[in-house]
Amino acid sequence: MKKNMGNVDKIIRIVVALALIVMYITDVVDGTLGLVLVAVIVIFVLTSFIGFCPAYTILGMNTCKLKK
Repeated sequence: MKKNMGNVDKIIRIVVALALIVMYITDVVDGTLGLVLVAVIVIFVLTSFIGFCPAYTILGMNTCKLKK
């Protein structure tokens, strides 16, 4: 897998994941929506650490700065 996520994207995903975790823990969201958010949290965190987003590949996006 070739990295296709830049540092800004990684930081944004981690911040959003943290916000969603807080919302889930404080019961702002629960039930089915809560479970969907847990899945989104897991995806955001994994893709942030790996640096690869499959959706970016499908959409033809690449925010990773190329090294020359």
